[in-house]
Amino acid sequence: MKLTQFTDFSLRTLMFLAINEEELCTVSEISDSYNISRNHLVKVVHNLSKEGLIESFKGKGGGIRLAKKPEDINIGLLVAKLEAETILVECMGDAGNCKIDPSCRLKSALVKAKKSFYQVLEEYTLKDIVKNKKQLLQHF
Repeated sequence: MKLTQFTDFSLRTLMFLAINEEELCTVSEISDSYNISRNHLVKVVHNLSKEGLIESFKGKGGGIRLAKKPEDINIGLLVAKLEAETILVECMGDAGNCKIDPSCRLKSALVKAKKSFYQVLEEYTLKDIVKNKKQLLQHF
């Protein structure tokens, strides 16, 4: 399963904020640190704010930070929410039209695999993902 770029950027943003949780961060700082598009990141930050995961402060000295403790942000639940529209194969979508659909077992296997994927991720919180803060900071 491949995550969307939006989910990838969301996870990386949350990781950056968790690593730097003692200070306010800016979108430009995160964008520059990961060498990713600032425009895409603005959309990601807006969505994370809407979801109550981060809070933003405008004006001089403003920035963003986590709105929840890292241990309260479940990676599996977040990824499942962000990837809710993801279709693994075309036949699983509304427009799916496949000749073997009535007899096909592939869909059920893929649904089971997707469910297992999220269940494994649900074992992790943001805190778990950034336990090695010192090592992670060395890369920025």
